[in-house]
Amino acid sequence: MTLSIFEKKYIKLAVIAGLIIIFDQITKAVILNTLAIYESVTVISGFFDITHIHNPGGAFGFFADHNPMLRKILFLFVSSFAACVVLYFYNKTPKTHPLLATGFALIFGGAVGNLIDRIRFGKVVDFLDFYIGNWHWPAFNVADSAISVGVAVFVIHIFLNKIPE
Repeated sequence: MTLSIFEKKYIKLAVIAGLIIIFDQITKAVILNTLAIYESVTVISGFFDITHIHNPGGAFGFFADHNPMLRKILFLFVSSFAACVVLYFYNKTPKTHPLLATGFALIFGGAVGNLIDRIRFGKVVDFLDFYIGNWHWPAFNVADSAISVGVAVFVIHIFLNKIPE
């Protein structure tokens, strides 16, 4: 039995997004079960720690100080809407653009990984903490990394004018 192009395309989405979601949730479970909130383990002194943090806001703590119910409703809606938009773009991406499709699958997997946290905890578990001296990049997780890589692929396609019609 031969799979259609349509079936292959969605198997690719399921595999990539599924692996991101699984790896994201496993790493977050490890953090939740091994480190107390705000506890850190130095990996590379002066540069990288594993630090257990909960982010109630959006990217970079956006809206973190707002009403918790408003945040929850807003971010559940925005995350769900974003996942649907990414699925739409994934569906519209032709087979001639496999890297772009992969980027959308990474974004989708990351969005779902963080959406799971928002549904379960009302916030996202972050733990990758990079810094130099007192300058810290906001902590992030596997889902955030997948979203960032996927967005970078999308932006590169835009700059190279490689977006399909």
